Amino acid sequence: MGSTRPAIPDTARPAGTARRGPVVAALMLAMALAALDSTIVSTAVPQIVGDLGGFSVFSWLFSGYLLAVTVTLPVYGKLSDTFGRKPVLVAGAVLFLLGSLLCALAWNMAALIAFRIVQGLGGGALQGTVQTLAADLYPLKERPKIQARLSTVWALSAVAGPGLGGVLAAYTDWRWIFLVNLPVGAVALWLIVRHLHEPGRAAGGPRARIDWAGALAVFGCGGVLLTALVQGGVAWPWLSAPSLTLFGTGLLLLAAVVVIERRAADPIMPGWVWRRRTIAAVNLALGALGLLMVAPAVFLPTYAQSVLGLAPVAAGFVLSVWTLSWPVSAALSQHVYRRIGFRNTALLGIGAATLILLAFPFLPYPGHAWQPAALMLLLGAALGLFQLPLIVGVQSTVGWSERGTATASVLFCRQTGQTAGAAVFGAVANGVLAARLGGAGDLDAVTRALDSGTAGEPFRRAIADAVHAVYLGAAGAAALAFLVLLVLAPRRFPVLTKE
Repeated sequence: MGSTRPAIPDTARPAGTARRGPVVAALMLAMALAALDSTIVSTAVPQIVGDLGGFSVFSWLFSGYLLAVTVTLPVYGKLSDTFGRKPVLVAGAVLFLLGSLLCALAWNMAALIAFRIVQGLGGGALQGTVQTLAADLYPLKERPKIQARLSTVWALSAVAGPGLGGVLAAYTDWRWIFLVNLPVGAVALWLIVRHLHEPGRAAGGPRARIDWAGALAVFGCGGVLLTALVQGGVAWPWLSAPSLTLFGTGLLLLAAVVVIERRAADPIMPGWVWRRRTIAAVNLALGALGLLMVAPAVFLPTYAQSVLGLAPVAAGFVLSVWTLSWPVSAALSQHVYRRIGFRNTALLGIGAATLILLAFPFLPYPGHAWQPAALMLLLGAALGLFQLPLIVGVQSTVGWSERGTATASVLFCRQTGQTAGAAVFGAVANGVLAARLGGAGDLDAVTRALDSGTAGEPFRRAIADAVHAVYLGAAGAAALAFLVLLVLAPRRFPVLTKE
């Protein structure tokens, strides 16, 4: 595939990095907007449904946002390499805030879902461009500092989001969970516009060409395939006509993406992303990470409430402890990868994560809350040692003009893995429940029966078995990530000495 001369040279750095403090503050605020989104909305669902109705489709408040974020990541990554980080980040923030305002003004569930998709279109720019700018602002030896700060933002958001959403929904109105984004986003926008300065394009250089056909094909292909994964087994059976139609259409669009991108002069998804061993291996490994993250994030709260008998707040704490150890481990990982390299550090982390996930099914029944909490604390530490070295390593193997695309590709694969994981592990859990209970219901039906007090001990044991099976599947995903890095990734990443 051909390519044009980059709009900004590889050696370009954002001007004014000596005053990067305000820019870092803006990046943290922007990341907080994206990180808080799902957790803060989830606690207000009862109030939203009570006001707007639409209980049967409310899950699209989350699915629609996730789809929009995921499918736009590659597009924003390429645009940031072509036109610079600042215009993409500013446009994404404006779009996210516009979506937030429209969500607050929504008059029914259909409108709210549509406006959540608008939010997601901006959220894709926030997630990808913030991570890319973090690498632009800091040289390799200092990158763990900013990445640890961004990880801490995610951790605090995971803990604070549900509480903040509950308070706003209970004491004000659910619309404030969207309106609260406006002042935070306005401050972030002001800091970026005022303090982030990038060099302009060289005079007389070739005019940048946008691969609009590729962008539309990527958007359509990703949207159709992810919708099939999100809705399959939920809105319709896996082998039903809607599911098969979506998967068939998605595969046709995937073929169209390949054809269009091979012919494009400056493709949205360039082939080098998969031809370079380092980036391809990290993409696959982080896709497996997204897959395994679904096990604790989705199924552990159900396990804690249904099997351990914990209240929702206590069940949330059992899950949230991994957000405490993850950023600490990520911040300390630099001391490891400087000694043994990016790949070996990641292998150490994912190897430990595999053993921790395998230990979960051996917990005593019904057990005590501290037991899964201890495993989650260890899992967060292991995954912090796994993820950050891979992201920093990939960003350090490319120059400025490729960093946005490379960063977006790894984030896209992780998001896609999470979407696939929700579908795969949901099917695994429901299959185990059906086998244990003689085909009586799925995970949602069983947990509702437990909440209402109409289910007995066999239901609790069935849920325990289902979650154990999911954790075994997550251990398999972790083992797959280990093998991918061991076989495909080079022993030493080809780090650029001059960026």
